[in-house]
Amino acid sequence: MLSAESAAVVRATLPAVAGALDEITTRFYGAMFRDRPELLDGMFNRGNQASGDQRRALAGSIAGFATALLADPDARPDALLARIAHKHAAVGVTDDQYTIVHKYLFGAIAETLGDAVTPEVAAAWDEVYWLMAGALIGREARLYQDAGVEPGRIWRQWTVVERRTETPEVVSFLLRPADGRPAQRTRAGQYVSVRVRMADGVHQLRQYSLSSDPGRELRRITVKRVAGTAGDPDGEVSNLLHAQVREGDRLTLSAPFGDVFLDERADAAGPLVLVSAGIGCTPMTGILAHLEANASPRPVLVLHADRSPADHALRTETHELVEQLPGARAVFWYERPGAEEPGAHEGLMDLSGVELPDGAMVFLCGPLPFMREVRAQLLGAGVPARRIRYEVFGPDLWLPGGAA
Repeated sequence: MLSAESAAVVRATLPAVAGALDEITTRFYGAMFRDRPELLDGMFNRGNQASGDQRRALAGSIAGFATALLADPDARPDALLARIAHKHAAVGVTDDQYTIVHKYLFGAIAETLGDAVTPEVAAAWDEVYWLMAGALIGREARLYQDAGVEPGRIWRQWTVVERRTETPEVVSFLLRPADGRPAQRTRAGQYVSVRVRMADGVHQLRQYSLSSDPGRELRRITVKRVAGTAGDPDGEVSNLLHAQVREGDRLTLSAPFGDVFLDERADAAGPLVLVSAGIGCTPMTGILAHLEANASPRPVLVLHADRSPADHALRTETHELVEQLPGARAVFWYERPGAEEPGAHEGLMDLSGVELPDGAMVFLCGPLPFMREVRAQLLGAGVPARRIRYEVFGPDLWLPGGAA
């Protein structure tokens, strides 16, 4: 609970702090990595650091949490905290690292805002930080416990038993635990981190959705090769996996995490709408495979947009899964239609002619511009915001805009 005294100070200073957050987070990461370079080895994504996505996501989460506390001092913004906690658990964040972050973050605030950071201002924002950190530490402890791992000790070796080319830019890897022990429990829609050693010796992590039924001993990740755009470099990890990993090799994977998953205990029988674009199809395929493995009778509507049928990863498998589910149907959109999908729509996804089932839970995944546009269409069609769940690959730059 945020104290009344601190709430008044935070309310008065939030505009100034929020306006300076980009500079604050830039200084924060620069100082922390200068003094603690080991954190760059296997903890932070160098690509997201270079593009600025990581600092923008951090800035948005701080501002979002403070804003929620001002609206309700007893608030715990569950969507924001759950998303961050799962991302943290998937890279092995531990309690002590919050103290490190506190040191460098508040140093950056003082350096950026100067004399405006009075003892009262520092104390108020310190309270905000530790309320957020405490909530995350508690959530992450429960996630580690549920995953059956010690805090931060999330890694396990897996053997590649099959490599399959899905499209010219997408490859799937089928994996088995290298130690012979059973695979950890996973929920349909979740992801794992993949930890690889780069040519310069630094470890890098990336998250990939599980694209197969999580109830089986084998796991599958489906990886799109990321090409750099607008001056950004090519994706380090995706290009390494494409170029170097073959059948028989081993990969280091985390325990499964992710707050967007099929929760059959909470909503076991209602209709589902699975909406995706591009490589956003991967968690949807995992959900479909789980439904098929359990002979689910529930209504399922699969909606996918892509550049062309040839670019649509897991397209044939999606058809096969839909055909096996008595209540399922699929609708596709392609910017460049082809004879492979004679019934597909041309152009971008347009839901105006699609009959959405009443009371459906919607899962949404794809590029951010796509998700923003389609979410607006779903809301316009009468789907309540609380029934739209989304997955973002990488730092969640949508949180500041409010995607509840």
